[in-house]
Amino acid sequence: MKGVLLILLSLWFIWFPVRVFCSSGNTSSSSLKPKVINIGALVTVNSVIGRAAKPALEAAIDDVNSDPNILNGIELRLILGDTNCSGFIGTMEALQLMQSEIVVAIGPQSSSIAHVISHVVNELHVPLISFGATDPTLASLQFPYFLRSTHSDYFQMYAIADIVEYYGWRELIAIFVDDDYGRNGISVLGDALAKKRAKISYKAAFSPQDPISKINDLLAEVNLMESRVFVVHVNPDSGLNVFSAAKTLNMMSGGYVWIATDWLPSYLDSRVAIDSDTMNLLQGVVALRRYTPDTDLKKRFVSRWNNLKYKENSGPGGFNSYALYAYDSVWLAAHALKGFLNEDGNVSFSADPKLSDTNASTLNLSSLRVFNGGQQLLQTLLQTNFTGLSGQVQFDQQRDLVHPAFDVLNIDGTEARRIGYWSNHSHLSVVPPENLYTKPPNISSGSQNLYNAIWPGKTLEPPRGWVFPNNGQPLRIAVPNRVGYKEFASKDNSPRGVKGYCIDVFEAAIKLLPYAVPRTYMLFGDGTRNPSYNDLVYQVFQNKYDAAVGDVTIVTNRTKIVDFTQPYMESGLVVVAPIKELITIFWFSFSTMFFSHRENTLTSGIQGIDSLISSSELIGVQDGSFAYNYLVDELNIARSRIVQLKNPEAYLKALNLGPKAGGVAAIVDELPYIELFLSSTKCLYRTVGQEFTKSGWGFAFQRDSPLAVDLSTAILQLSENGDLQNIRNKWLKYRECSILANQEEENQLDLSSFWGLFLICGIACVLALTFFCYGVFAQYRRYSPEDEETEVEDIEPSRSSRRSIRSTSFKNIMDFVDKKEAVIKEMLKRKNSNESKPTGHSSNGQASSPT
Repeated sequence: MKGVLLILLSLWFIWFPVRVFCSSGNTSSSSLKPKVINIGALVTVNSVIGRAAKPALEAAIDDVNSDPNILNGIELRLILGDTNCSGFIGTMEALQLMQSEIVVAIGPQSSSIAHVISHVVNELHVPLISFGATDPTLASLQFPYFLRSTHSDYFQMYAIADIVEYYGWRELIAIFVDDDYGRNGISVLGDALAKKRAKISYKAAFSPQDPISKINDLLAEVNLMESRVFVVHVNPDSGLNVFSAAKTLNMMSGGYVWIATDWLPSYLDSRVAIDSDTMNLLQGVVALRRYTPDTDLKKRFVSRWNNLKYKENSGPGGFNSYALYAYDSVWLAAHALKGFLNEDGNVSFSADPKLSDTNASTLNLSSLRVFNGGQQLLQTLLQTNFTGLSGQVQFDQQRDLVHPAFDVLNIDGTEARRIGYWSNHSHLSVVPPENLYTKPPNISSGSQNLYNAIWPGKTLEPPRGWVFPNNGQPLRIAVPNRVGYKEFASKDNSPRGVKGYCIDVFEAAIKLLPYAVPRTYMLFGDGTRNPSYNDLVYQVFQNKYDAAVGDVTIVTNRTKIVDFTQPYMESGLVVVAPIKELITIFWFSFSTMFFSHRENTLTSGIQGIDSLISSSELIGVQDGSFAYNYLVDELNIARSRIVQLKNPEAYLKALNLGPKAGGVAAIVDELPYIELFLSSTKCLYRTVGQEFTKSGWGFAFQRDSPLAVDLSTAILQLSENGDLQNIRNKWLKYRECSILANQEEENQLDLSSFWGLFLICGIACVLALTFFCYGVFAQYRRYSPEDEETEVEDIEPSRSSRRSIRSTSFKNIMDFVDKKEAVIKEMLKRKNSNESKPTGHSSNGQASSPT
């Protein structure tokens, strides 16, 4: 930049004679207060901004000089330079102003010229106050003497980012003029969008001198792209060419979004009457205008605008917000000079040793002199605080004007209708910013609000903001070429080329979208083994594919590089181990009488992931699954313990062999796969423990793809109307044993767990009853009923007539059983004793009875 400046200095001293403007009372050594103080101004007179700024500057000079309370009789003289819309001429004019020993420079309106002039004022210590150079990079520490009496485009770009977020758009195309003003403004817009997870998908730049045919070609190119949100950041003098070309290409119709920066309202405000053809070009456009409060001071100035004598050659109209900022720039300089002089500031100039002619140089650099009070005046400017036409004029710590704010306008019919405001205090609101400054800042998403806008095509519904690129390229969808579990996704001979549960879900969701999605499926993997799903997702990130559709698990590392839809299948890692209950139940039944047991007696040695980690046995995982990395990286299981298996048949073989015969002790895989596996093995195995991860399957898209959002809504709709379950029932058929039993249910004992014990107890009871009956009958056979009747007759002779000796009956047996065992034993003992003696009779002829 300094090299360019040196070249310009050389050209200037060749082209122009050295002219030193000596103002009355301005001497290099005088310490007295001057009678006249020069300030310079740079404008492009014949421009939208210049036609507003020049009369405002001249009016402000007169107003300051007519107010005796400001400079106390000192005349403020304005030296005006016309840059003529040329960076070169503008630089030459600026150098001429520097030779007139000005104490403040106002302008330029061009950011490109401001970059060059800022190096000059830095060297000469002349504060530069610009009312129109809005390039955000001018606020850097590289330009300490540069101040801005308007708001930086930094805030305008953040306002646009808030609008983009408010309507839910994720990508936009920036159309801008290729200079410092355009490039640096769009650069800030990119940073602002990135904070809201949005982005500029394409930057379409053109030169201010480009004909409309080149702009037409540029728009035809971007019209083939996906985004339908366009931000136009150009100069007000040539900006309408963009919309004229867009109208020709039918890009001002429904579905398009056009956002213009403040150049458009500046152009429209400066026109007394806008023809209908111009307004037809702009229907539905949203634009930002620098906000200025409707104060009485502003209203009085606007009312006398058309009568200003300084506008005789510019015609009617011309007023826009830059007139207010230019007017306030003069008053800012005047207030600062008042404070500077009151603090005994000295308006004096001196030679700069660095600009002295050396080595016989032909450049008359010594004619450029340093303002001795420049640093003091700069500090006074930064501390100045007053209310101007544009509102409160005060600088913050970053040397920006306080309270940056914008009107949000919508072009509808013949007017620019205000649909809200943006302020750095509360962002988007329908309440004027000054009413919010007394309240705490609130930028939460729920507090953002705008009135309804009319969009291109006269639609009230906010456009989606994107379409599929109109370049003949369908969506490239990668599908894993699976070896096992082909129910989820696999190769097919149909025109589509793929089939499976995941494919049907994706197709059903696509049909719910309100727009067509041209697509082609591409198999990922060689078909001999399952592909790496991490590699599949990475290929989407690398733009080899637009999306991945299949059994792709949503895990943290993958979400960092792609966007996933809403999960359409719940998943999680589980452990599968052999069942040992057919063995252990009998041991439990036998040992329960002798030992105490814990609840886990009925389970196998692997109780879940914790016991699997603590063991040293081999673990099987599915080839290509994220489970391998999870076990190694998250659970610190040695790689040597993990065996990758490619299909359910390999699962079955490995579990049957077991770890001691070259197999595995357990399988770790996702629940959807395990449910199918358990069904195919007729419940020979089961899950142990609980799911130790919670995740789901989703469709992967490139970052910030709008399809991910729309398909998420479609998946929710499929779930709500039952179609998702119907698709699942079509492809995935489970046996009851495949349902995951949680840890608590698995380790608890229920009635079915004791069937063996009940069987043993039943057999024991039957045997005991048999032995008892046998003993009873054996005793009964030894027992004589006749003996009992004889004995009974002795005791109860009245009953003998009713008793008779009869054969054994059920009643006799029951009577025998009812007798006490001791009585029966005594009777049998007495009978045995009697049988061993000779039969004898008493004197009365009756048998002796026992005593």
